[in-house]
Amino acid sequence: MNDDRPGCLGGLLRLALLAWLFEFLEERFGFGKGCSCSGVGCGVVFLVLFVILACYILATTHWGHFAPLPVP
Repeated sequence: MNDDRPGCLGGLLRLALLAWLFEFLEERFGFGKGCSCSGVGCGVVFLVLFVILACYILATTHWGHFAPLPVP
């Protein structure tokens, strides 16, 4: 069986990068930024995208395998 999913280190790295990106975007365009409710709209969009991507990373990572990246 060919398992191309990353191991737990790769999953943790992806989650850390996703969290950093979310914080960066929230600081610049998120809740409370911009005129009137434009910041709220962007904040909601970022939050929904973050939850979807986090669920994808959690579901596609092989948490029992201790490797940073899949072996080609």
